[in-house]
Amino acid sequence: MNSTLRKSKTRKPLRLGAISSALFTALSFAAIGSASAATLVENVKGYTLNEAGELISFKNLVMDEGKVVALDVNKTAPDITASIDETINGDGKVMLPGLIDAHGHLLGLGANLLEVNLRESSSAQDAAKMVADYAFANSQQSWITGRGWNQELWSDRAFPTATDLDKVVSDRPVFLTRVDGHAAWVNTKAMELAGITKDTKSPVGGEIIKDANGNPTGVFIDNASLLIEEHLPKASNAIYEQQLNAAGEHLLANGITSMHDAGVGRDVYDFYLKEAVEGDLPVRIYAMVSATDPELSTMLGNGPIRDEDDFLYIRSVKAYGDGALGSRGAALLEPYSDAPHQHGLLLTQPEDMTELFTTVIGAGFQLNYHAIGDKANHVALNEFETTFENIGGSELRNRIEHAQVIAPDDLARFASLKVLPSMQPTHATSDKNMAEDRIGKDRMKGAYAWKTLLDSGIPLPLGSDFPVELANPFYGLHAAVTRQDRNNQPVKGWYAHEALTVKQAFKGFTLDAAYSGHMEDSLGTLTPGKWADFILVDQDIFTIDAKDIWKTEVHATYVAGEQVFSKQAPKH
Repeated sequence: MNSTLRKSKTRKPLRLGAISSALFTALSFAAIGSASAATLVENVKGYTLNEAGELISFKNLVMDEGKVVALDVNKTAPDITASIDETINGDGKVMLPGLIDAHGHLLGLGANLLEVNLRESSSAQDAAKMVADYAFANSQQSWITGRGWNQELWSDRAFPTATDLDKVVSDRPVFLTRVDGHAAWVNTKAMELAGITKDTKSPVGGEIIKDANGNPTGVFIDNASLLIEEHLPKASNAIYEQQLNAAGEHLLANGITSMHDAGVGRDVYDFYLKEAVEGDLPVRIYAMVSATDPELSTMLGNGPIRDEDDFLYIRSVKAYGDGALGSRGAALLEPYSDAPHQHGLLLTQPEDMTELFTTVIGAGFQLNYHAIGDKANHVALNEFETTFENIGGSELRNRIEHAQVIAPDDLARFASLKVLPSMQPTHATSDKNMAEDRIGKDRMKGAYAWKTLLDSGIPLPLGSDFPVELANPFYGLHAAVTRQDRNNQPVKGWYAHEALTVKQAFKGFTLDAAYSGHMEDSLGTLTPGKWADFILVDQDIFTIDAKDIWKTEVHATYVAGEQVFSKQAPKH
C-alpha cells in the first residue's frame, strides 16, 4: 500500500491572544474556509479515556468543524444524524486519540531525516564508512553532518576519534552528534576551522576529550560541542521548512498528532509563528522556549501565545540541568561507578538557578528543567521548592524533563511539589546495557522509576525524546508496559516492578501529556468538544500480547477531522 500525506486545506491562520499585534502588522489574520458539515466515522473499535481518566470504548464518532460532537451515536437519533453529511467507514480498524509525544525535538528530527543516520553503526569504522558514502553522494555540502552514533553499542565501547573520520573525509569538516545529543564527534578539519588545539580549555559545563599527550581526540561533551557547532552554516527559514515537512510527515505516519518541542531559540520561535499564521504547521506544537537564548526576556515579555486552532502554544521554557548518562555528563551526587573520578556536569550552575527560576516562573511561564542524574534532579527540586515558597508558581505544572536517575528520598517530592516527571520509556530499554554500569545497583532504586512516581499521585507525561530515540510511540508504549526491548530482552523485563499497565502508558501518551502542556481542555481524549485528532491502527493494544504492541501500524491519521495520512484511500 502506498502512504499518502496531505496538508489541510481548511486551516485558519493563527490568532494571537496575549501578544502585541505590532509584531505581525504585515500579516493577515482573516479566517479562510467555511464550516464543514458533520461527519460520521463508523465501523471502528474505538478507545479513549474520559475526563476522569477511565478507559471507555465506542463504535462510532461524529465530528463537526474539526471537533468531536458525540460517540456511539444511535442512527435513530435525529438531533445528531440529521446534520451528518458524510460517512467514513473505518473498516473495523481500532481508533485511538492522536498520540502526544511530551518531549521531542521537531526540527532536530527533520534534520536527522535529512542527514547521515548513524544509529545502526556497529563500530567507529562502520560509522565512518556511512559518513564517507553520504559525503560522496552529497558533494555540494560544505559541512557533513549526522547523528546517532553510540559507542556503548560498539564492541570496544570506546569513544571514536577524529582520525577515524580523517581517513575517509579530510577535505571538508564533519560534525556528528551522539544519539543523545550530548556529545559531538568531529574530524580534524572541523577542529582546525574552530581553532581547537591542545591549549584550548574545556568550557564550563563541557569537556574536550584529550589523549595522553593533551591533544583533542575529536569528541566534545555537552557545552564543549558549542565550540564547533557555532561554525556550522547558519540555519534559514528555507532549511527549517524542509526539516518541518520531513518531521511532520514522519510523525503523522507514526500516529503522533501533537508534540512538545523541548527547546526552541528565537529564530525557531519566529519561524513557528510564521508557519502558524500561514496555517502550515503539520502537527500541533507545544513549544518550550530555550532558557539559554539571548532573547529569552523578549520572548517572555511577549507573553503566552495560543493559536485558536491549537496548532501552536508557547507558554513554557526549557532549561538545562545536566548532560546524559551515556556520555557520563549526567550530574550525580556520588561518582560514576565505572569512572570513580567523574561526577558528570551541571550545565546550569547552582548560583544561576535562582535567577532563572524566578524569572521564568515569575513571568507566568511553565519551567521544564532537563535533569537526568540524581544531583541534577535534587538541585532542581530544591530550587522549585524555594521558588514556590518565595513567589508561588506551583500551579504552572512545572516539569522535570527525563527525571531519569532520582535519589530515592526525592521520589515523593515530585507529587508533593506538583512537579511533573516528563519521562521517555524507550530510554530505559536503550540504556539497560550501560545504566547499571554507570550508577551501580543501589542507585537503580530511583532510576527509570515510572510506576513509583505514578503511584505517588503525580501525572506521568510520556514521550520519546526523538531523534535521540525513534519517534514511533508504539515503541514507547511497548517499552513502558514490558520493560523489554523489541527483541523481548530481558525475558522478565528490566527492573520489571517499574512497568506500567497498558492503560497507564496510554494515558501518558494522551491525557497526561495534554495535561502537562495545559491542553487537556482540547486534546488528549476523544470526548465531545475536543479536537477530532485520531488514528486508525491495525491491532488492539488493549487485548493483544504486550510483546506485540510495538508492531502496531497506523493506517490513517486525522487532525481536526481531516485525514492527513493514509496507507490506503479512505472509503466513503
